[in-house]
Amino acid sequence: MTSTPSPAASPDAATASLETPPAHRVVVLALDGVYPFELSIPNRVFPYAEGAYEVVTCTATDDRTVTTNADFTITAGAGPEALDTADTVIVPPYDSACISAELPGPVRAALARIRPGTRIVSICSGAFTLAAAGLLDGRPATTHWVLAGQFRRMFPRVPLDPDVLFVDDGDVLTSAGAASGLDVCLHLIRSDHGSALANQVARQCVVPPWREGGQAQYIEQPVPQTGAHGTAATQTWALENLERPLSLAELAAHAGTSPRTFARHFQGETGMSPGRWLIQQRVRRACHLLETTDLPVDRIAGEVGFATGASLRQHLQAVIGVSPKAYRNTFRARATTAGV
Repeated sequence: MTSTPSPAASPDAATASLETPPAHRVVVLALDGVYPFELSIPNRVFPYAEGAYEVVTCTATDDRTVTTNADFTITAGAGPEALDTADTVIVPPYDSACISAELPGPVRAALARIRPGTRIVSICSGAFTLAAAGLLDGRPATTHWVLAGQFRRMFPRVPLDPDVLFVDDGDVLTSAGAASGLDVCLHLIRSDHGSALANQVARQCVVPPWREGGQAQYIEQPVPQTGAHGTAATQTWALENLERPLSLAELAAHAGTSPRTFARHFQGETGMSPGRWLIQQRVRRACHLLETTDLPVDRIAGEVGFATGASLRQHLQAVIGVSPKAYRNTFRARATTAGV
């Protein structure tokens, strides 16, 4: 008796399976007292990244229930077993009343399930969990500036920088409060897949596509001014003219104010000087051109407003820590691996 062979997979399906890598698994560990806003950030950001990520929320206990710092509890989709297969683990912040130098037994057991080499990220007070687990000893880190004194007293072996939005130390990243969770998630997408996808996700989330990790946490006036002295229109104009050597006087003239007044309002709205902001925007655009074009470095420098290729190399090294060639090679390699 002759058996009938099983139908083979189509060549197109086989090719697709080879070209499409598995989704990067992001597991969000919700602890008691969790802040609902920050807990939701990964689930708002990563799903926009064209299927590149899978997001799972888990708890440290098997009952999957966790209190929040609001007037409700939540039930997560998974228990601690989800950490066994995580590629990235994110620990959102929790109420300061829950902070301790010693981890509760279930939390310690849950963290022990994380595989070596897994990327671990904290938002705000989530850094206390990483520090209590010994994951930050001797490593640069940050947390919300309000918590900096308490953190240093509890974990003196961690070199804390409370003045930045986030710190990327390779396989461990820490970020400051609230919206910096958006910044670090976009940074992860940019690091994994390049600025084009990160910018696309930022547009979907209606947030700025790039605030560098070293940007100051504390902005004297966090809500931009409206009316005659607001600088938003001048920021937009500057972005449309980045190739020009924009001076403070020229920016102030566009805004219709004196240079001193413009600089004061700009610092209040963005948390940085006009000069630093321009460098940030020029580096960001240069990165995009390095990823998406074959233009030589000197040409890119001119396109984004740096006087020379050497100036672009200097600023890219200062902001990102790599040369233009290394940056381009890295993201071209990632694009090839992803089948783009």
